[in-house]
Amino acid sequence: MTRSRLPPVFRFAPSPNGYLHLGHAYSAILNYEMARASGGRFLLRIENIDTVRCRPEFEQAIYDDLAWLGLTWEEPVRRQSGHFPDYAKALEHLAARELLYSCFCSRGDILKAVSGRPDWPHDPDDAPLYPGTCKTLSNAEHHEKSAAGFHPALRIDMEKAIAALGRTLSWHEHGIAGPAGEIPAQPELWGDAVLSRKDILASYHIAVVIDDAAAGVSDVVRGKDLYTATSLHRLLQELLALPAPVYHHHDLVLDEAGQKLSKSRNAKSLRALRQEGLSPADIYKRLEAERRAYAEMITPPEAPRARRRW
Repeated sequence: MTRSRLPPVFRFAPSPNGYLHLGHAYSAILNYEMARASGGRFLLRIENIDTVRCRPEFEQAIYDDLAWLGLTWEEPVRRQSGHFPDYAKALEHLAARELLYSCFCSRGDILKAVSGRPDWPHDPDDAPLYPGTCKTLSNAEHHEKSAAGFHPALRIDMEKAIAALGRTLSWHEHGIAGPAGEIPAQPELWGDAVLSRKDILASYHIAVVIDDAAAGVSDVVRGKDLYTATSLHRLLQELLALPAPVYHHHDLVLDEAGQKLSKSRNAKSLRALRQEGLSPADIYKRLEAERRAYAEMITPPEAPRARRRW
């Protein structure tokens, strides 16, 4: 049976570093209803590679909030913290192809290196591109820094990686909130991105492509804030010989100031809204403006008796 005949696989992949808000609810509901409408599967993944900021109570709140909204998912739930060996194997593969190098620079070091250069390029997240300070370190210099207690990050050598690929890349965008078709990938916009560091052994970028491939995810439905990251993900998929899913980047739920809802800006959580007395129907109603564009795929929440009990 060819892959195209298999049921499509969707996933919602939150990080348990805070409580879910309306933006998370929107993405989860959209994935869930697209899976239902297409006869596909809906998976939940817990992205807890950041073992410092992620906490068990936040993870339990994810299960509680999604069940409260009427969503169900397949078991077992994939938790990234249980798959560090998978990410290490991928990093070893890239290292064996000499596509990674050690970097001892802090964020402060990078800012200092590019200070006074207003024309210095920035990545899509508005961080200055890495200037390559550690790219030419000798073995002796590397050992000296390691002996002094410095712990390096691993960066991808973007120039070498693109050259090793030997061809241009694109991804297929389904076009939920924009034009559909093949989108040219521009991984060079990210420069020599960090794929591993001392406190987080695998970056979001390396983990997400491994996780999606391992679970057979066919459709990645996520917010527009991750649109540009898809270029880097496509590069990693090709370098690691992983399948490329179809992508759907949806509009973001914004606050009154026109900014995307964010845990870091203390967006009101679903937990808080529930404590204020709101029902799942109230949440769906609040999201109606965002959902209107996808009305053909979205239906009201299931009756309480059909919801998963925790």
